[in-house]
Amino acid sequence: MTLTSAQSIQSTTARPWNRIEEPMWQGSEDDIRKGLPFNLLSPTWQMFLMGDGAPTRHLQLLTQSEISVEVLAMTNIGDDDDNAPSDISLIAAPRIRRQIFLRSQKTGEIFSHATSWWSEAAMQKYLKDPSLPIWVSLNQKYTELYRDLKGIYKGACPQLAQAFGYPEVKEYWARHYLLWHGGEPITMLYEIYSPAIGKYLGSSSI
Repeated sequence: MTLTSAQSIQSTTARPWNRIEEPMWQGSEDDIRKGLPFNLLSPTWQMFLMGDGAPTRHLQLLTQSEISVEVLAMTNIGDDDDNAPSDISLIAAPRIRRQIFLRSQKTGEIFSHATSWWSEAAMQKYLKDPSLPIWVSLNQKYTELYRDLKGIYKGACPQLAQAFGYPEVKEYWARHYLLWHGGEPITMLYEIYSPAIGKYLGSSSI
């Protein structure tokens, strides 16, 4: 589904967003800076989850497949905090919540689910076509970015188990971060990753 106009933005009564429920473990900015024990998260997964590169670009390089964006919902949440991480306070209201899957064009596999929150003004400026990956939209404008990792999580997300195609897996990794440009945060993202990327990164722990 491709959403490209204001008419596609839903009201606040639309679907909630997906997150790790009651994390069995979560890490802070300090944990991210220092790195995690390898028995918790392997070096390759740490480079992927805790690096400052664009996840869509990383997935493209890992899988040798173009990565498509499947837009699930665009929701106007106004000034609501949306039960999101507290860093949402840095995103000016009124806000729009965007929910997507990142999917391999070669195999159809879903690699991640991402929720992002934008001010209406920032979305109009930086993400005119919500069906494009964020990094593609921003690169078109030669926009310099700082990826400010805020939290990392491990735990259950039953809502995504079937969509990912791994209903037997009970634990997923997720992270949230801000993207900054010109000293201003332009969006906050919360990403949950499918076990499918273990085919390319190896086991998530040693």
